[in-house]
Amino acid sequence: MRRANSMKVALMLGTLMTALLLTACGSADKAPAEAAIKAAEGALAAVRSDAAKFVPDQLKTLEDGLAGAKASFAKGEYAAALGAAKDLAAKAGDLSSATAAKRAELTRTWTSASAGVPEMAQAIQSRVDILSQSKKLPAGIDKDKLEGAKTSLATLKQSWADASVAYSAGNLTEAVSKAKTAKDKAVETMTALNMQLPAGVAKP
Repeated sequence: MRRANSMKVALMLGTLMTALLLTACGSADKAPAEAAIKAAEGALAAVRSDAAKFVPDQLKTLEDGLAGAKASFAKGEYAAALGAAKDLAAKAGDLSSATAAKRAELTRTWTSASAGVPEMAQAIQSRVDILSQSKKLPAGIDKDKLEGAKTSLATLKQSWADASVAYSAGNLTEAVSKAKTAKDKAVETMTALNMQLPAGVAKP
């Protein structure tokens, strides 16, 4: 009987020691995990604004990783939290590089998409003004086509204005999209009015 009781006591002590060791190991990871999470938060905060504009999908991946690390920490799973958070600061640096690359790419695209749009709009306006004052429209252009050109010109001007505002605000993705819309509309309108397109500009 005593032997059985001794074995039970030994088993209980062994279980207790194991639990204490696990607790001690977990506690040892708490401070490093907390520090890693804070480092990741700071690194992401530094790039979040620009990354949200240029590489939102990559940003979301890191945000999800940080949220997972915080959730593990809150549950006392410090080793898991440390493992999830320790690489996030370095990945935030990669995110900053990806953001800069995307910004440069969009800037180049903006330069190409926006090239000549104001001049094309001005040329169309001059052509529309001349045709509107003409007693007889030239071959290939009738009243309906002229009215359509006026409507297209208004759309073109608005698209270009919106593109310029977006560019000034640093919203390059939106600016590029609207600049392309404006340029395509300019080409379409010039073609409809039998105007010669600028050098290097092709029909859409």
